Amino acid sequence: MSEPKSPTPTPGDTYKGWLFKWTNYIKGYQRRWFVLSNGLLSYYRTQAEMGHTCRGTINLATANIAVEDSCNFVISNGGAQTYHLKASSEVERQRWITALELAKAKAVQMQAESDDSGDDFPAVSPNSGQGGECRNTEIQSTLRTLNSKVEDLATCNDLIVKHGSALQRSLSELEGLRVAVDMGEKVKQVTERATLFRITSNAMINACRDFLSMAQSHSKRWQKALQTEREQRIRLEETLEQLAKQHNHLERAFRGATVLPPSFSNPALGNKGGVSGKADASDEDDDNEFFDAMEEPAEFITVPADPKYHRRSGSNISGISSETGTDDQSVNFDELSLASNPESPQPLELEPVRQRRTRIPDKPNYYLNLWSIMKNCIGKELSKIPMPVNFNEPLSMLQRLSEDLEYYELLDKAAKSHSSLEQMCYVAAFTVSSYSTTVHRTGKPFNPLLGETFELDRHRECGYRSLCEQVSHHPPAAAHHAFSEKGWTLRQEITLASKFRGKYLSIMPLGSIQCIFEKSNNHYSWKKVTTTVHNIIVGKLWIDQSGEIDVVNHKTGDRCHLKFAPYSYFSRDVPRKVTGVVTDKDGKAHYVLSGTWDEKMEFSKIMQSSKGENGTEGKQRTVYQTLKAKEIWRKNPLPEGAENMYYFSSLALTLNEPEEGVAPTDSRRRPDQRLMEEGHWDEANAEKQRLEEKQRSTRREREREAVKAASSPEEGAHPDTYQALWFEKIDDPVSGETLHIYKGGYWEAKEQGNWDMCPDVF
Repeated sequence: MSEPKSPTPTPGDTYKGWLFKWTNYIKGYQRRWFVLSNGLLSYYRTQAEMGHTCRGTINLATANIAVEDSCNFVISNGGAQTYHLKASSEVERQRWITALELAKAKAVQMQAESDDSGDDFPAVSPNSGQGGECRNTEIQSTLRTLNSKVEDLATCNDLIVKHGSALQRSLSELEGLRVAVDMGEKVKQVTERATLFRITSNAMINACRDFLSMAQSHSKRWQKALQTEREQRIRLEETLEQLAKQHNHLERAFRGATVLPPSFSNPALGNKGGVSGKADASDEDDDNEFFDAMEEPAEFITVPADPKYHRRSGSNISGISSETGTDDQSVNFDELSLASNPESPQPLELEPVRQRRTRIPDKPNYYLNLWSIMKNCIGKELSKIPMPVNFNEPLSMLQRLSEDLEYYELLDKAAKSHSSLEQMCYVAAFTVSSYSTTVHRTGKPFNPLLGETFELDRHRECGYRSLCEQVSHHPPAAAHHAFSEKGWTLRQEITLASKFRGKYLSIMPLGSIQCIFEKSNNHYSWKKVTTTVHNIIVGKLWIDQSGEIDVVNHKTGDRCHLKFAPYSYFSRDVPRKVTGVVTDKDGKAHYVLSGTWDEKMEFSKIMQSSKGENGTEGKQRTVYQTLKAKEIWRKNPLPEGAENMYYFSSLALTLNEPEEGVAPTDSRRRPDQRLMEEGHWDEANAEKQRLEEKQRSTRREREREAVKAASSPEEGAHPDTYQALWFEKIDDPVSGETLHIYKGGYWEAKEQGNWDMCPDVF
């Protein structure tokens, strides 16, 4: 039998060699090639089979190693696998036993570290970014390796004590011998045990050498890294001090200037502090730049326009019309009136407005491991994953769609705009505002049942009415229609395509949103961006919005291109930033929008534009000279205690409030959702399963009736498909899209109290 190439198994090394394995009573022991690596013992018929055919593998972490006689030993994992092995000699057998014990100790240690890793090392917060995560992972890996080496030393120490004691006993017996024959046998035994002791001692020495070398090497690296961090901190402190002085100097200079406004929109210079205060910590020293992962450069830069425009716009508005035309004259007038002095709706009726609720029961502290549910659902549609209510919020997807109307005032102002370009700015701001409620809303809304509806009647308070209906189950699709007495109509059909990717969840809304203004007959359409939920497995959940939106006015050809910048640790820009440019049908830019989707948006009128210098990859950026930026939208503050109420906004708190006269299919009447809101989550889970099973039964019955209708001999019989109750599917001639449009009848049925046509959903 050939010996292994490495006669002394060292911790962490692969150990290979020939052993005899018991097969059956006919063939007996057969020669096999065994490989010990990473806590696994595998065997092959020949060495050539290692590349393609493994005959068997046993995990040493859960295995027992027992010695039968001088050459035989047994490895068993509790009954499922048992290997009866025989070495060519006792020395060879002991080499394998030593290697197997070392590998088993290491495998047990690694398994224990893997089980406790969530407690030993805290998760990296999303703000720490990839750089901090890599450093933390490197330190954790090094600590695990060092701990493994220490365990190797402990195992080797136990083996040395064991073999040393045996050697000492043999030497004691040797002294008391009187017969020469016995002397020869005992000398041979002493020699073999001395060899075993030497092998184990060499293994321990090698482990000590590896441990010492690794400790010295990492000690130098850590000292150097610590020194670098200290130097960078000192430089950062000096840089911050210089920036503070420069900021103070610029403030004094701006106060003394006569032609420049106190603040202006300048993403290249001012957005870090002008658009949002969250960018204070994003300015770093040049030495801290990550050139291997820089963010995509901005497509344009805004700078203050020539002072003559500011003097004219401040003293004589009509003066601009001589150069920009009569349409721009009305635009600037609306800028000064609508943006800075928004109208407050005046009550038209003396009847008191209904008082809506301002609180819901606090969210119970129920713990459930999300990974235990979703680990087998990677790559699946979210709508096909059976999720308990523990991860929900007590609202349905229909109610979440209705939340888009929280900032309906933007559409009211857009309806009064005299310029289609300015109207586009308000529509674009309304598009961004619909994402502001999602920044802390990590709970999943209830999937609506087929035929479920939700009405939002705010005609007396706000002048609009809204209706949603679930029009399809697979794929899940919801239709929404809202109209206002202020002269606008909003409609949308949204289908959610979602994929679980392991670390994050991507939600891709499919379908379009349309807004029509009665006075001007302007018809706008746009689509939603992708929503990503991060830290699904470990860490705190956080949400990001990323992608691009093109808001198109199909009547005039005006267009607004909005860009939602994805969060990047390496970016120096404002988190959750949104930028946009409003252009006419000829591609000429008229307005610049900038801000964040979770706080506010501003817009600036463009006076001049020119091509700037090339950015990275040869992309030429446009430089826009603009007037002073004006705030067009700001997020409403959350109600007090929102963190205990699923981070609901003031509007969201009222959506599930019980209301008389609504349809029996309304989301307010969902029993599982109502139980969850009241804090009875166990009962809500049971009710949710009942409703889902009822929906599946109804669908199977509908399919059977469709098959029966298809086999009917009557002329024109065909499988019937589900028909929505309040919406009908048509081809929109303006946008060219197929979507469900409200066909009327709901509000009339509500006034009459006639809900006989409604299906039994709950």
